[in-house]
Amino acid sequence: MKLHDLRPAEGSTKKRKRVGRGTGSGKGKTSTRGTKGQNSRTGGGVRLSFEGGQLPLVKRLPKLRGFNNRFKVEYQAINLDTLERLFETNNEVSPESLAGFGIGSAKDPIVILGRGEINKPLSVKAHRVSESARTKIEAAGGSIEILSWEVNKRLPRS
Repeated sequence: MKLHDLRPAEGSTKKRKRVGRGTGSGKGKTSTRGTKGQNSRTGGGVRLSFEGGQLPLVKRLPKLRGFNNRFKVEYQAINLDTLERLFETNNEVSPESLAGFGIGSAKDPIVILGRGEINKPLSVKAHRVSESARTKIEAAGGSIEILSWEVNKRLPRS
């Protein structure tokens, strides 16, 4: 077998339809568009969502209505049982150390929640701490530092 012997599989290729090339082609004159009407004209046809005058589906669905708060802060929630499992005694829990374990990003705000128990004294640095988590951490001999968080932080002009 040589390179010039190669052929595509039978039926896998098709000639393109050449319209408007005379009556002998079978696709001349009206170029397979029929006579008159919206679809026979250049640029004719209806828009994608048109349903013959019926109220279109895109208008019937109650989607994308309401209000989206641009300044909403979405916290990365971390529970005490996770801290108990990941960290050794007297370690520092911060957004950077949590990102090292693959939990959230160092740039995301973090909230510590009170699910589970903690028996190790940990130094916790978070943007928010729930009341139940605060009492459990302090009862275990740990400390809490609340980090500040600016919504839509702007870069200083230079």
